[in-house]
Amino acid sequence: MDIGVVLQCTPPASRVVELARIAETYGFSHAWTFDSHLLWQEPYVIYSQILAATRKIVVGPMVTNPSTRDWTVTASTFATLNEMFGNRTICGIGRGDSALRTLGHPPATLARLRESIDVIRELGNGRSARVGDTIVRFPWAHSSRLEVWVAGYGPKALDLTGEVADGFILQLADPDITAWTVARVRAAAERAGRDPNEVTICVAAPAYVTDGSKESLVHAREQCRWFGGMVGNHVADIVAKYGGDSEVPAALTDYIAGRSGYDYNQHGRAGNTHADFVPDAIVDRFCVLGTAEEHVQRLRELEALGVHQFAVYLQHDAKTATLDAYGESVLPQLARPITATASAG
Repeated sequence: MDIGVVLQCTPPASRVVELARIAETYGFSHAWTFDSHLLWQEPYVIYSQILAATRKIVVGPMVTNPSTRDWTVTASTFATLNEMFGNRTICGIGRGDSALRTLGHPPATLARLRESIDVIRELGNGRSARVGDTIVRFPWAHSSRLEVWVAGYGPKALDLTGEVADGFILQLADPDITAWTVARVRAAAERAGRDPNEVTICVAAPAYVTDGSKESLVHAREQCRWFGGMVGNHVADIVAKYGGDSEVPAALTDYIAGRSGYDYNQHGRAGNTHADFVPDAIVDRFCVLGTAEEHVQRLRELEALGVHQFAVYLQHDAKTATLDAYGESVLPQLARPITATASAG
């Protein structure tokens, strides 16, 4: 299983670059960022600095959307970074939340999302794409390679993901919900004539390593409760669309009954006062909290469900400590053991 990290582009940008550099030294595979230009700094500018400061780590948004940028500009940005730094980018994309709602716009439609995926991926891989009535291509990007991974929760978004995406991003780490979403994505891929196993599965959630004490667990929950509030924005849309009694697991939808509103000025921040409705049980299920051994246990459980990457949301008061704990105590246990032997002389 790969381990990635998800960062906010909070000033100073040099701190974001440094966290990504530290993550690479510990063996993290990806450095993702939020993409919400009114709330945080511009990620694509920061990606160039991360790539310049590292050798292998892959960068990309978790997640961008089809509405705040022209699709050809998005593809050109990825292709340019690939030309400069050697195909080390990835495009995570969804319908959009904070980037659009802070502008007073709703999330994009699934039809628009589907169309954008095709354009961004084709251009990002040096191929031609249809934009309206025009066929376009970057004449300089023949060597660029770009995968597009789609984030979603609802049945139709999961079906779209299985039909067209290179990867699926689930932004929570609950094993039961993971099993349901992965099964839905794979079934859609199979119906579309694809090999379901070719869709990469990524689970992303806050991770907080504790010392095993009750006090440290209480603190970890408070540092990560914001995540349930963020997920609740998407869940509220699902409930509005499908109702409270649908095929979507109650484990995903029931907890928003106490949700009364949301302030995007506190989006993705520990201590978000609009996440008070999120119970401890949801924090424990959606996030990965506890000792290093408990983290390994949860990640092994997710891996058994077909998850290829776990991406650590690092929006709390233990950013460097979490990277250290994962690098020293978690990643080594997830690595496949290799025995070095010498032939008899």
